[in-house]
Amino acid sequence: MLLMVSVQNMKEAKQALKGDADIIDVKNLQEALVGSAHPRLVKEVRDFVPEERHASVTLGVVPNQVGTVAMAVYSAGLLNATSVKVGFMQTEYATAVEILLASKEALIGTGTKLIGSLFADNGLYDGLDPHKMVALAKDGECDGFLIDTLTKDGRNLFDFMSEEILTDIVYQGKSMGISTALSGHLRLDNLDELARINPDIVGVRGAVCSKGERGNSVHWEAVSKFRNELNLRESGEIEVRNLKITSNGLHENGWIVIDGTGKSCASIILELTEQVGKDSKSFVEVIMPDVLNTYDVIVWAQKGGHKVISQRKETSGSVRILVQPG
Repeated sequence: MLLMVSVQNMKEAKQALKGDADIIDVKNLQEALVGSAHPRLVKEVRDFVPEERHASVTLGVVPNQVGTVAMAVYSAGLLNATSVKVGFMQTEYATAVEILLASKEALIGTGTKLIGSLFADNGLYDGLDPHKMVALAKDGECDGFLIDTLTKDGRNLFDFMSEEILTDIVYQGKSMGISTALSGHLRLDNLDELARINPDIVGVRGAVCSKGERGNSVHWEAVSKFRNELNLRESGEIEVRNLKITSNGLHENGWIVIDGTGKSCASIILELTEQVGKDSKSFVEVIMPDVLNTYDVIVWAQKGGHKVISQRKETSGSVRILVQPG
């Protein structure tokens, strides 16, 4: 899982980067529910963040105006943001799709990814149903999606959507080959649930601010602690589910091998699906970069009627899974 930290200025961006955040997300918490940062700040952050890290832009809750949103998205592309998040609250589904499609068109010729976003607590505002997130991302031709929250009363993501529902939504997104992200006042004590759901990206702010208050500044030590706790779950040092992974097992010998090193879980699942679709007889061994992603392959196998023959953990921390297509 990548760690995304929301920042409001360059000082916070530097703190987030020092704490080993993977994505520096620029936003404006003072503008309405959540708003956009000034483009000059976005450019400053983008220029500061190394190419191997990500600098994203949050537009927040966008107006129901196709051209206005597309223009803002176009600006994010010109600024070379890694991604731009477009969020919807009180918007009709068809209008949200139209806005996303126009935004996608606005990004043609840039490397910026389009991320559609719904809020788990939209029901409090008579807003667009967050359970439609996967369908909206697909119809809007998004590169990924984010489920977040808007309320500031102490409740967080899991107060509005259950682990089971979020797991299913994230799995659907990965099966489509798009990135999946969860945010919304997430805390350290939510890490076990997050690890079981295993989105591609976990977004935080309050949990990595001084004294755990989102109104305070981001502090690198808090970022580092959150990052380390994520790492412990990815490596399997902190077990969040009872996976039986053996240290010995079968070895490569004539079957198809899919090396997931350096790949997102979504792309691995997509590659697996394509492989068994064109060849339903050959065994497939997939190399997963960490323990958490192993569960996604097991779920994929169960849903597709395939059989997991063996699992073995390498000294590098990666896990090899041998699958017999059903």
